[in-house]
Amino acid sequence: MNAYTIVDVFTDTPLEGNPVAVFDDGSGLEVPEMQRAARELNLSETVFLLPPSADADARLRIFTPFAELPFAGHPVLGTAFVIGGRMAEPVVRLETGAGVVPVRLERSREAVVYGEMEQPIPSVEAFAREAELLSALGVGASSLPVEAYRNGPLHVYVALADEAAVAAVKPDLSALAALDAGFGVSCFAAAGTQVKTRMFAPRLGVPEDPATGSAAGPLALHLARHGRIPFGTEIEIRQGAEIGRPSLLRARVEGTAERVERVLVGGSAVIVAHGKYRLR
Repeated sequence: MNAYTIVDVFTDTPLEGNPVAVFDDGSGLEVPEMQRAARELNLSETVFLLPPSADADARLRIFTPFAELPFAGHPVLGTAFVIGGRMAEPVVRLETGAGVVPVRLERSREAVVYGEMEQPIPSVEAFAREAELLSALGVGASSLPVEAYRNGPLHVYVALADEAAVAAVKPDLSALAALDAGFGVSCFAAAGTQVKTRMFAPRLGVPEDPATGSAAGPLALHLARHGRIPFGTEIEIRQGAEIGRPSLLRARVEGTAERVERVLVGGSAVIVAHGKYRLR
């Protein structure tokens, strides 16, 4: 029997935010077993902890129901809350397929209440299939260039006029899944530092994600690169309302368009369950 914890991430309220399952010990499990467990749990991500091979407190393997990811935001933050609750250090260092991610923790009465991760700095890529993407989303145009950012997973961004336009998106999930084997698409609207977003990744087994930490940092960079916010400005991202899992993420990018220095994403989380799972 394998012990696990379920954490609702990017919220301080149980049954909101984005849930992640964190298995204490993935040693001895084969990758197909991890993948089958993630498919059975059917959360957007499931984490298996392993001994670290770098200067880190633990190594993570992260699975969606359909695929393994090198990095994902809410699994990293949720895992930091689990590990941070067992140690007194102010920073938890987590080894991912995209490198070691430090997470700085804030506590109240010794309980972890907030975490901020320093994410891998994303690369920016052109996205060649804009017309097909907009058609699959059922939207006419993006008010900013449709671009892709890679920080492990690949995220594509479509800017809409306002929050109502984001809420009204009804994507053709089959058409989205046919576009590419491994990207998520974020439809968002920004008014100053307040951002509403929805993220769809059906090919990864996530029709709509309640809170996408790995997309939050690149979204802040996208806004800063295109002059919507100054570099160094923190944005608040609200996500998940349309699927009954409201979430709040905070993100900022330090540096300049020519030299990005740090990408920081933070939020709260709450542990909601402990248990044991038979994986064999």
